[in-house]
Amino acid sequence: MSTFYDALETRSPAEREAALMAALPQQIAHAQKASPAFAGILAGVDAKTITSRAALAQLPVTRKYELLERQQAGRATNVFGGFSALGFGPGMTRVFASPGTIYEPEGTRPDYWRMARAIHAAGFRGGELIHNSFSYHFVPAGSMMETGAHALGCTVFPGGTGQTEQQVHAMAELKPAGYIGTPSFLKIIVEKAAELGVALPTVTKALVSGEAFPPSLRDWFAERGIAGYQCYATADLGLIAYETSAREGLVLDEGVIVEIVRPGTGDPVPEGEVGELVITTLNPDYPLIRFGTGDLSAVLPGPCPTGRTNTRIKGWMGRADQTTKVRGMFVHPGQIATIARRFPQVLRARLVVSGEMANDQMVLQVETTETAEGLAHQLGDAIREVTKLRGEVQMVAPGTLPNDGKVIEDARSYR
Repeated sequence: MSTFYDALETRSPAEREAALMAALPQQIAHAQKASPAFAGILAGVDAKTITSRAALAQLPVTRKYELLERQQAGRATNVFGGFSALGFGPGMTRVFASPGTIYEPEGTRPDYWRMARAIHAAGFRGGELIHNSFSYHFVPAGSMMETGAHALGCTVFPGGTGQTEQQVHAMAELKPAGYIGTPSFLKIIVEKAAELGVALPTVTKALVSGEAFPPSLRDWFAERGIAGYQCYATADLGLIAYETSAREGLVLDEGVIVEIVRPGTGDPVPEGEVGELVITTLNPDYPLIRFGTGDLSAVLPGPCPTGRTNTRIKGWMGRADQTTKVRGMFVHPGQIATIARRFPQVLRARLVVSGEMANDQMVLQVETTETAEGLAHQLGDAIREVTKLRGEVQMVAPGTLPNDGKVIEDARSYR
């Protein structure tokens, strides 16, 4: 059995980057032409010039809440807010809804969500039966996994969610090679099978997603003969990254361009620093350009020990939207970035909100090599001007602030 899904996984990083950067201007031009939303967002952009990551980083980030706002504003005439390049009809097989509500189209291309790569990395092979317990209603998760499994040559039992006892009996009788779904529901199924005295000897592998998959739960499955792997995907973008047998982070999918930016901005962070995942998808049907996921992660150094050569990330590390209310006013990560940009001496900044509720205190911690009181005073003025709130300034040495992606830390006591 081949370790790799295809030759794309082992091409040289230079070859991959060249291919992605060659596809990028074409995708931007397509988005400008086929997506009314991006025709506006990218108005005045010469697609032919966007041939590098530096050029890409100059384009605006569209975040999920902005996509939702556009959909809601234009719902009377276009349920997708102008982001979809497809219309209802034979080119669009299904429409799904994510919480919000955000509507997503599903096109007709095989493995539309590109999930086959992650399913293969989890150990599944053509000719096997997969028990798929992701939801098939409203959200796309069930279809995402099923179309990927079909592309791999697998048969799927659409178990969906709930009806735990029936799920156990179906597994016992159909003898699937493994499970796809959330890790918590697999644990429930395994525990129910033990309670019923029903053996599930064929379920030896699993691809899980949709929630945290801590090592303790991975080990719990391993003790019961199930090798569980995780992947990171969204309803908007499809597969973003997947786990391999090396179990050292998640390898990026071949069909996306991934940036990690400082929360509240579109500015890429240095490699290894935690920031928000911003994705440009090469999907022509739903061409999202610099789409902010709202999720935090960081790049891992070096290649995957399995021989896959694409970049690895640490996986999901929290949410990037750290907007918080202070003394009745909302403070956003973008405001902290605005303050920091005004002063070249500031390397990184982090706003810490502390104290009891209704007695909030703000301290802007800044990494800088300059400790002059004048800088602190100027920063204090900038805090008041940008946030309309007063805050203290604490200057610290470079490398002092935690590498956790937080731009605003809410350290208040809520008791």
